Amino acid sequence: MIVDVHSHAWQYPRHFNDDFIVQARRARAGVEVDLTVRYDEYRAALPQDEEVVTVVFGGKAKLSGIWVDDASVAQYVAQDPHHLIGFLSLDPTQDGCEKQMRVGHEELGLQGIKLMPMYAGFDPRDKRMEPVWRYAARHDLPVLLHTGTTFISQAPLKYTLPRLLDDVAIEHPQVKMILAHLGHPYEGECVATIRKHPNLYADISALYYRSHQLYQSLLLVQQYGVWDKLLFGTDYPFTTVADTVNGLRSLNDMLEGTLLPRLNADAIEQLIHRDALAILGLKRG
Repeated sequence: MIVDVHSHAWQYPRHFNDDFIVQARRARAGVEVDLTVRYDEYRAALPQDEEVVTVVFGGKAKLSGIWVDDASVAQYVAQDPHHLIGFLSLDPTQDGCEKQMRVGHEELGLQGIKLMPMYAGFDPRDKRMEPVWRYAARHDLPVLLHTGTTFISQAPLKYTLPRLLDDVAIEHPQVKMILAHLGHPYEGECVATIRKHPNLYADISALYYRSHQLYQSLLLVQQYGVWDKLLFGTDYPFTTVADTVNGLRSLNDMLEGTLLPRLNADAIEQLIHRDALAILGLKRG
């Protein structure tokens, strides 16, 4: 079984403002990404003979022009609750954050929290986040945070650094956190952060198409001994499960004819098939 911990559920273009749509053209160099999400297309791009369970979320970041209501995510999950698990989203810079959190979890049945500190323009250590961290700890809700780069001009990079989660993990060690995209391009900082905290993990979503950089990042993961802290993810609709799996499995191919160290092929397979549901305490419908 494959668990994709990083996939999106939104209605395009309804959940985005015009500025976000224009800037999203910079998401992948030379590739015009269609942000439309269709579950049938997601499933059509799955590897053959693999069962896939997918964590889906929308996103809330008023600063950057994205706002996906949690009810839409719950409706998306209702298409296939045995294979889809929903997370709620929060923007603590906006009013009603705590109420949205309670409704999303207690009424809509969403099992985790997605945060976009850079896109929304807040520091995850901000005092406004304390109720969120306390609620997540009390209800055993995993929190997935965007870390790393962006294509949105107004989103402050200073809020996306993986090191910021070190302070949060020290104050709230029981909260399970997933640092998205391995903190790209701050992968070294991400590796150092997840290594020191038992409940911190990173996903590898939307990285395979920068193959040389992903090789270097995973070599760092290998040398620091933190393969077990990586979770599989795609970032659909930006990427697919099959392409991500194939991209991971082919990383060593580009080393042919060189003396560069190889990535551990068994560790890559374990990453692809890691049981993130058990790690994060998530339940299938």
